[in-house]
Amino acid sequence: MFDSNTLTDKHILVTGGGSGLGLDMASRFAELGADVSICGRSADKLEAAREEIQKRSVTGNVYTYPVDVREYEAVEKMITTLEEQGGVINGLVNNAAGNFLAASEELSPNAFKAVVDIVLTGSFNCSRIMGRRLIDSGKPGSILNIVTTYTQTGCAFVLPSACAKAGVEAMTNSLAYEWGTYGIRVNAIAPGPFPTEGAWSRLMPDEKAEQAYKNRIPSGRYGEKWELSNLAAFVMSDLAPYMTGSTIPIDGAERLNAGQFNFIAQLAPRDQLKQIFNQMKTKSSK
Repeated sequence: MFDSNTLTDKHILVTGGGSGLGLDMASRFAELGADVSICGRSADKLEAAREEIQKRSVTGNVYTYPVDVREYEAVEKMITTLEEQGGVINGLVNNAAGNFLAASEELSPNAFKAVVDIVLTGSFNCSRIMGRRLIDSGKPGSILNIVTTYTQTGCAFVLPSACAKAGVEAMTNSLAYEWGTYGIRVNAIAPGPFPTEGAWSRLMPDEKAEQAYKNRIPSGRYGEKWELSNLAAFVMSDLAPYMTGSTIPIDGAERLNAGQFNFIAQLAPRDQLKQIFNQMKTKSSK
């Protein structure tokens, strides 16, 4: 259903586009004719990602910008710079995120704030700045927010992520209604388990936990990145001009168990789980 012209005339910014699902989505957009910009906090990672995206790009236009999406002024400067380089940004994928396992009674205020600021505040910053520019110019556009399947149910041991992603889903619905009059579509995708190196190191305690998780999925497997990227490409394209205010799950029906990481409560006594979480945190910070 796609060809190299599917995303022609799109300039799409993907936050957290230097690795994982963000990188794969950005690469797919480039393959389908879009000019692509990616941002993240590591300049080196972004440059390596740019080279990878360039290999698949139809237009050859791939731009990078190191930024912390929590900083409004920095985001504004980024979008100004990227538009000077590649023209009006008319597509945005709010993909930047942070997550880790922790018992909620042991969460520090700073740890909670860090995740909420990246996921919720960062998504607002990017959406507000891009949206205002499109509105002022009278041009249409599309925003895609990457949320999660537990926004409606909550989820044990990932409280900051559950709160932040629920906020992003509420923002999706609010802006879809408010900005529909300007021709700006706002949708969300709620992925279930899509293993990536960065996320899995913070969310899967061990092989036993990974197998227990997979056993919960009715489809019997994890998602593959290309499946998410194709869905994202469809939502961002002109193939779905009437779609706005939608949150689309892609999880092999895993969400019907409710709460992706609730199963961890059954793996070991709580004190032992807390020790495992702390060990994972120490390991991932090295």
